[in-house]
Amino acid sequence: MKLKLTYIVLLSICSINLYAQQKGKINKAEKNYDKFAYINAINTYERIVEKGFTSPDILKKLGNSYYFNAELEQSEKWYGQLFAMTEEVEPEYFFRYAQSLKAVGNYTKAEEIMVKFNKASAEDKRGNLAKEQKNYLEVIKSNSGRYNIDNAGINSEYSDYGAAFFNNKVVFTSARDTGNFAKRKHTWTDQYFTRLYAAELAEDGSLSGAEKYANELRTKFHESTPVFTKDNSTVYFTRNNFLNGKKGLDGDKNTLLKIYRATFKDGKWSNIVALPFNSDSYQTAHPALSPDEKTLYFASDMPGTLGLSDIFKVAINDDGTFGEPINLGPKINTEGRETFPFVSAKNELYFASDGHPGLGGLDIFAARIEEDNSIKYVLNVGEPANTPKDDFAYIINSETKRGFLSSNRPGGVGSDDIYKFIETKELVFVCEHILSGLITDEELVALPNTKVTLLDNQFNVMKEVMSDSTGKFDFGIVECDKKYYVRTESEDFVTQELPVIIPNESGKTHLDVKLERKTCIMKEGDDLANCFKINLIYFDLDKWNIRPDAAVDLAKILDVLNENPTMKIDIRSHTDSRASHKYNEKLSDRRAKSTIDWLVKNGIDKSRLTGKGYGETQLVNECADGVKCSEEDHQMNRRSEFIITEL
Repeated sequence: MKLKLTYIVLLSICSINLYAQQKGKINKAEKNYDKFAYINAINTYERIVEKGFTSPDILKKLGNSYYFNAELEQSEKWYGQLFAMTEEVEPEYFFRYAQSLKAVGNYTKAEEIMVKFNKASAEDKRGNLAKEQKNYLEVIKSNSGRYNIDNAGINSEYSDYGAAFFNNKVVFTSARDTGNFAKRKHTWTDQYFTRLYAAELAEDGSLSGAEKYANELRTKFHESTPVFTKDNSTVYFTRNNFLNGKKGLDGDKNTLLKIYRATFKDGKWSNIVALPFNSDSYQTAHPALSPDEKTLYFASDMPGTLGLSDIFKVAINDDGTFGEPINLGPKINTEGRETFPFVSAKNELYFASDGHPGLGGLDIFAARIEEDNSIKYVLNVGEPANTPKDDFAYIINSETKRGFLSSNRPGGVGSDDIYKFIETKELVFVCEHILSGLITDEELVALPNTKVTLLDNQFNVMKEVMSDSTGKFDFGIVECDKKYYVRTESEDFVTQELPVIIPNESGKTHLDVKLERKTCIMKEGDDLANCFKINLIYFDLDKWNIRPDAAVDLAKILDVLNENPTMKIDIRSHTDSRASHKYNEKLSDRRAKSTIDWLVKNGIDKSRLTGKGYGETQLVNECADGVKCSEEDHQMNRRSEFIITEL
């Protein structure tokens, strides 16, 4: 009857101002090294937006450029245009816009945006952390190898599970015997209804002499998973909804599970009562006691359950009454099944779950209950306690480090078996995570003495450090299971702010930050597109007319040419190797000429422009005809170039 309850950034900105500087000519051979163009992208972005060429990316960069320089009146202008265009932005933009609105006195609008920020920020943090545990197998591996496990020696060909300590015995659940109800089987499992058995517990943790236990607790239905008070005067246990010869049914006429309590008097268990928070309409099962015996933990699918079944707790009052059940919350409970709780003498909660990342089936997890009753970390106890099969019903004696668990792993005697174990190394519940990184420019040259700021998810400053002589920075230990932002600032580079989510596990997070210079320095022979990160002027399939999104990028080139009236460029269009050589050459040539025509139409003298389509003749990698390549590799060849031929 084992109840596995069914339930349940910022990208950089090249920066601004466009002018050409010429050095004196020494000789023709040195000309390319003596002449440079200093291109400030932000000024270019502002000019082209004023002319009607814009995109969310440009508006983000404009807003950021002023926000990080504390010019919030200007950042409010550009963020305002961004939000007028779209609210499909990263959560931090809501915060920056709200701060900018406050700077101009628009507190009503700022409050509206902050509400949206709080909603967006909450949605992208802890609720999705489980999905981000890409290395959960490594975490399980780090917790593995802490147990020596062996068959407990009292298993049958039927289901045996759910051990509990009682004096010098272990009381467990078994389907091995029908008692007075011969051949009475449960229709779900095709096994006999379970009852309680007791076995002698030796000092080495072995069990022997299994016998039927406490016939007075026995009914014609299931009994299972008891827990005893330390003075052995009270037992809580699971049974089908049956008491004093009366069977309770839910709306579908099923006899569900309830938790019962009995007291030991005159050598036997008596005064059997169902606990008051039970119901005919939902299941409660698998009771466990806190070390002080003032709290009862259990599994249930009662109203308020987050998944298929959850772990709950309820206060046991001094007069024997009970408080209201409390769900342990999303730190423990998931959309899946959480069941079979046990609380050790060290106030460590062990439970089985198939909702937390595990090896398969039900895995055993552990969490330490803090003094304030909070739970910070949930850890998979690792192999060999856990396997790809169901592993559950974990109990341990914190002094001897010996205990028992149940599993249907291969190599057992029955469908579920009880295994004895000794814990050879304790589980470490403290989560220590180190956040560090490296600051470089786009050419991967290390940037020393760069200011690096750690902010929390509400953008409060937590710590400031400077990168060392090799560009490395180290914030030391940060809080696990939390979202931060890392801001990097240097006088000659564009400020960058990146979100970082720290997983709920000990370890290290390394962040590589590449900063872009505020001013692009270009010389003859350089590709002007590199300054603005223009990889490709996009055209529709088999077309060569300029699309609106391509016009935004071309407007950047247009502005550079207007600001540098002596500059000449050669426009080169390339394709990947797919389609025929002849087709690619003609199509790319038409696209290069279409680009020239657009610039001429917008005021550039045609004598300053040359261009040609090269098709697939100048591939930048090995992706030629007949070579299997990824889409990313082909994309590298589909490029537009704007080569400076004269300054």
